[in-house]
Formats: sequence, C-alpha cells, structure tokens
Amino acid sequence: MPEGTKYGFVSISEVVPDVILEIRYHSTYNFVGTRIDGYDEPIALLTRQAADSLRMVSDELKQQGYLLKVFDAYRPQCAVDHFVRWSKDVSDTIMKPFFYPDLAKDRLFPEGFICEYSSHTRGSTVDLTLFDMATEREVDMGGTFDWFGMSSYPTYTDLNEDQLAMRRLLRETMLRHGFKPFDTEWWHFTLRDEPYPDTYFTFPVRLSEVNGSVCESHL
Repeated sequence: MPEGTKYGFVSISEVVPDVILEIRYHSTYNFVGTRIDGYDEPIALLTRQAADSLRMVSDELKQQGYLLKVFDAYRPQCAVDHFVRWSKDVSDTIMKPFFYPDLAKDRLFPEGFICEYSSHTRGSTVDLTLFDMATEREVDMGGTFDWFGMSSYPTYTDLNEDQLAMRRLLRETMLRHGFKPFDTEWWHFTLRDEPYPDTYFTFPVRLSEVNGSVCESHL
C-alpha cells in the first residue's frame, strides 16, 4: 500500500473539485528556479482531515464569490532538503529579482525563510490565496506567494483597504474552519489539530501515492 494511502492522504482536487492549482514547485517559477525534488506531478496532497476542513473553507468562500487557489500543500522531506542545499549555494541567485530582491541569499536560512523541517511535510499545511470568480483573476493580496520580506507578514499593514480586507477574509475563514496561521506568511495555514504533528513524510507528490512503493517516513 502506498504510504500516502496508508496514512490517509488525499488529493485536494478530489475533495474540493473546483480548487485551482498552481503548484509552483513542480515548475521552474519558484524561488529556486528549477523543479523541486519530490514534486513528480502538479497536484496537491493533504491529510483527509485537512482536506475536509479546506472543503468547508471553500464552500463558505464560494458563497461570497471566491474560489481557492493552492500553491503548495504536502511537501516531501526531500523537497525541503533541496531548499536547504540551494540556500547554501550563495552564488545561485537567478530568481532573486522575483522573490527576495531586498534580502541577501545568505540571510534566508538564518532568518527562518528556509528551515530544515517544514510543517508542510507533516501533511496538513496548505499555501493558498483567493480567486475572484467575477473578475476571473487572482485576488490582489498586496504581495505574492513566496515573497521573502516584511510585506508577507500577516501583521503588515502598509496596504490599501481592499488588500487588507482580502487578507482578513482568507485568514478569518481559515481560522473559523480549524486552521492556524503562520507568523511570516499570509498564505500559509496549518490544521490546528493535525493528525501527524511529529511525522515528516518522505513519499513523493504523485497521484499513485494516494490511490492505493511504500517509503519510510521520517519520525
């Protein structure tokens, strides 16, 4: 039995059918500039508990004219290891203008933007934003996903009223359905009662992992 199936992981798209996916780490448009290890397919996986809670978030926001757009969910440990290796090569700054123009690369790890372990690897964390069904565009949150800087902090207030309102709408809806926020990223939420708070999984992001190569998890 695949490890994802064994531990109750599901594809978000199966639980929230109208979710929009833009899985940056399966592409080259991310802060590293290459496809990240472990992202075998452009899909998003979560524990069943987190996916069910996300469905409630989606149902509520859809009534207000918004869909969810997901950038990342479950992240295998090999992907985190890829980030750590990249962070130590200070000469590789090809994506600096797009994601960290005001920060020296050698500060990303010390300042906590990149860590050796991520809540994503426990399977109940999701990075997301809102998509406006009326305009058919991603909502303006006053900052972009994976921007390394103060403007990504949920406490950042140098934004216009609409941007603040949209950040607040996403945050309050997520909290109402059992998620908790992250101090430095407005897009990052973890299920408060996550089922595997101490387990860092290693299986790759691919559909066969949740449909029935078992890998050991990092405990």
